[in-house]
Amino acid sequence: VQLQASGGGLVQAGGSLRLSCVASGRTFSSYSMGWFRQSPGKEREFVAGHSWSDGSTNYADSVKGRFTISRDNAKNTVYLQMNSLKPEDTAVYYCAADAYESTWSVLGMDYWGKGTLVTVSS
Repeated sequence: VQLQASGGGLVQAGGSLRLSCVASGRTFSSYSMGWFRQSPGKEREFVAGHSWSDGSTNYADSVKGRFTISRDNAKNTVYLQMNSLKPEDTAVYYCAADAYESTWSVLGMDYWGKGTLVTVSS
């Protein structure tokens, strides 16, 4: 599976962005899809995940109520809608895929895309 993320950019605090991640391959629907982020000097961290089996979603506490993950299996695409952005959301955002169920750990993800940079100015 190859993943390509896009949609990053510069936005003011309080603004919104939508990230997209397109996956290659015909078994996209069998993968749980997640978004992670990494800020300079920090470890990569989980942001949001979408389970392949029942469509359930998981979010980091820091983004609950502000970010929404969704997917379109017909388009092999997963999205991350980010609202009410804060300067501390500034990071490189990565999409990742995990075959079937996922624990949403960085080491447990099977495939990673190249990141897209999100910068939130104060």
